[in-house]
Amino acid sequence: MKNSIPESVPVLIAGGGPVGLTLSALLSSQGIANLVIEADEGYCSGSRAICMSRRSQEILGWVGADRPLVDKGLSWVGGRSHWRSTEVLHFQMPSEPTQRFSPMVNIQQFYLEEFAHRAAQAAGAQARVAWASRVSAVRPRDEGVAVDVQTPAGMQTVSADWLVACDGGRSTVREQLGLQLEGTQYEGRYVIVDIVQKTRRAVERLAWFDPPSNPGSTILMHRQPDDVWRIDYQIRDDEDPLEAVKPENVLPRVQSHLDMIGETEPWEPLWISIYNAKCLTLPDYRHGRVCFAGDAAHLVPIFGVRGLNSGLDDAGNLAWKLARVIRGRSPERLLDSYSVERVHAARENIAYGAKSTEFMAPPNFAYRLMREATLRLAVSDVQVRSLINPRQSSPITYRDSPLNAGQTGHWTSELAAPGAPAPEALLQGPHGPFHLSSRFGHRFLALAWGGDPLLAWPDLEVLPISTSMDVQGQAWQRYGLQHAEEPALVLVRPDGYVMGRWHGLDPAPLCAALNELEVPA
Repeated sequence: MKNSIPESVPVLIAGGGPVGLTLSALLSSQGIANLVIEADEGYCSGSRAICMSRRSQEILGWVGADRPLVDKGLSWVGGRSHWRSTEVLHFQMPSEPTQRFSPMVNIQQFYLEEFAHRAAQAAGAQARVAWASRVSAVRPRDEGVAVDVQTPAGMQTVSADWLVACDGGRSTVREQLGLQLEGTQYEGRYVIVDIVQKTRRAVERLAWFDPPSNPGSTILMHRQPDDVWRIDYQIRDDEDPLEAVKPENVLPRVQSHLDMIGETEPWEPLWISIYNAKCLTLPDYRHGRVCFAGDAAHLVPIFGVRGLNSGLDDAGNLAWKLARVIRGRSPERLLDSYSVERVHAARENIAYGAKSTEFMAPPNFAYRLMREATLRLAVSDVQVRSLINPRQSSPITYRDSPLNAGQTGHWTSELAAPGAPAPEALLQGPHGPFHLSSRFGHRFLALAWGGDPLLAWPDLEVLPISTSMDVQGQAWQRYGLQHAEEPALVLVRPDGYVMGRWHGLDPAPLCAALNELEVPA
C-alpha cells in the first residue's frame, strides 16, 4: 500500500488546532519541514477560543497571518460588567494610537486555524497536514520518536526526529507517555452558544451577574464576525450538563437575555457546547524528544482569555529554539529553557485564571457571599469596581529564565529588563514609519543607541536607533535609557523577549550571550 504520509519527518506535530497549525507555520518560516496529524477532516466548528490578544496578533504577524486576522476580526479595547441590571464596571485595556495592534480581536477559532494553515503552506518548507488521521501510539527513542498514525489508508508508522504534542486537553501523546496534569478542576459549568443576530452594539466584553433574565447565573457576551454573538452562561450546580445543552433548554434562556438587553432582531443558533474551568499543567513540557504545547501541556480557565493565547505563546517560544537545534546551531539543552519558561508562564496564568474563576463561578457559599458583597458595593463605590476587572491576558515575564544574560548599571525602566517582553515602539525608517515589533520573530535583534557597534553574527540583525528614528522618544524611554543618545545595547530574542542589556557599545557581552546558545566547537 502506498503511504499517504511520509515515513520520516524532522518534526511531527500531533494536533492541527490553532496551536499546532501556528507552530507548523512558524517552523516552516524557519525552513523546518513538519507534518501535522489532525483527527478532524478540516478546521474546527463553533467559535471555541475567540479572543486574540495583542501578543498573539504579533506572533501571527511573524508568518503573515496577522493581516487576514485583523481584517476579518472585530477589535476591542474594553468592556462592561453589570450586577443585575445596573452597570458596575466600565474598563479599558491599555492602548494608544501608535500601537501596531489593538489589545484584543474577536474572531472564531476556525478562521485562525485557516489563516495559520495558509501561512504554513505559503512558507514553502514542506509543511503538510494529514487530515482525518490520529496518533495512536508513541514510542520514544534515543534519536527521535516512532509514531503510529491511523490514517484513512490504514495504520502507518512515522519516524520523527521531534514530536510536539498539540493534541488538546485529552492528549493521546500525554497518555502514551504516562503523564498527568496537576492542579485544580472547578465544578461550575458554562453553556456556550453561538447565535446569528444583527446588532448595532459596540464591540466590547459584556458581563452580567445575577441578571433578571437568568437569576442566579453569570452571562458573558462577545460579538464575532459574520453577525455572530458568542454567549456563555453559568448553569446551576444541580443541572444535568447533558440536559443543559439541549436546544429546548438553551434557546429560552438566550431569548430571555436578548429581550432584557433590547436585542430584538431575529436570530438562530449555530453551535452549543459546555465548559468547566480547569487549572492544570504538566510539571515539565519536555520529555526527551517530545515537547508539549497548548492544552496538551496546560488547561487554563477561559476567564481572562489566557487559554489559546498562552498556547500561541508556547508555539512562539518553542519554534525558534527547535529550529536552531534541528539546524545544529544550538545544543538540545536549549529546549529545556522552553519548559522552564512556559511552565512558569502557565503557573502565572493559572494563578490569574483561578482568581477570575472564583469570581465568575464561585466554588462555594463563601465565595458567592463575597462576590455579592463586592457587586453591591460597586454600585456606589468606584474604588471597589477594580475588584471586578477580569484581568485580561498579557505576556508573562521570564524573570528566572536560564537564557537571561543580565544587565549592567542603572536603567530608568524595568519594562525591558532581561526576561521581559520587548516593548513596542513606533520608529521612523527610510521608507516610512514602522513598529519595532515588526522586526521580531525571525532572528536575534540587537538594538543600538549612540552609534553602530559593528556587530556581525549569524542570525543577528543590528538596528541602530537614532534620534531621527525615535521621534516620539518611545524606544529610549521604554528600554530604560537616561536620554536618547546614551550609548547602549539591547539584545532581543527571536520571540520578542529581552535577553540582555548593556550600557555602552562594547559588543563583547552581547556576543558572549549569543555564544552561550551555540553548539560548542
